[in-house]
Amino acid sequence: MTISEKIAELLERGDVGVVVTVVRGPNVGAKLLVEESTQTGSLGDVELDSLAVPQALEFFHARDDTRLVSLKEIVLLFERLQPAPRLVVCGAGHVGASLAKLGAFLGYQTTLIDDRAEFLQRERFAGEQIELVVASDWRATVRDVIRNGRGVSVAVVTRGHSEDEQCMRAVVQSKPDYMGLIGSKRRTSIVIERLREAGVGDEELRRIRAPIGLDIGAVSPEEVALAIIAEIVAERHGAGGGSLSAWRRK
Repeated sequence: MTISEKIAELLERGDVGVVVTVVRGPNVGAKLLVEESTQTGSLGDVELDSLAVPQALEFFHARDDTRLVSLKEIVLLFERLQPAPRLVVCGAGHVGASLAKLGAFLGYQTTLIDDRAEFLQRERFAGEQIELVVASDWRATVRDVIRNGRGVSVAVVTRGHSEDEQCMRAVVQSKPDYMGLIGSKRRTSIVIERLREAGVGDEELRRIRAPIGLDIGAVSPEEVALAIIAEIVAERHGAGGGSLSAWRRK
């Protein structure tokens, strides 16, 4: 399989990889594809390959899209390959509907799930590029939609404890890049404690953003949706979500 075919296969299955390209030095244009456990192609030099792979694996877990690295007077370009960002919203109430619309507007491949078909009528989302999925079984549906979790952000904004818990059981098993749960500290703590009792480990529980969203004083459903998507974008880019002008006030 050629490196081009391997890249196409990687993107088709929704995985993440790093392409390393020689941009200065011998063998300009030579490429090496690095995945978590495999490599395809070569930079034209076995020693250079061995130096580039650890760099690629480190870059693999960074947030950058590209990076230039000099190794032995050779300049390498590291580029991240990853699926297009996806947003999965569980719950099509006022907040969920607003969040799905905002996510689609920002370019996320958005899926909105609910067990109430009347909340997923296409006329509510006319002109919006949103996949609408009616859940007969929350856990099975959420698992099917999230798939391997790569490039996926999940917001659980359902109408009650039971629906929250069913969704979150599927979400934590799927290991998406981001997972958040709406509700007060008390409500979200109840759901998280039930997940712990069901055997979910502390490391996964710590990854749950609950209550979901950044603290912007949101009141209306649209403002709450804005707070949620802002946290999702910040997490995707590895940003803290603070004020850009805070340094002026120190």
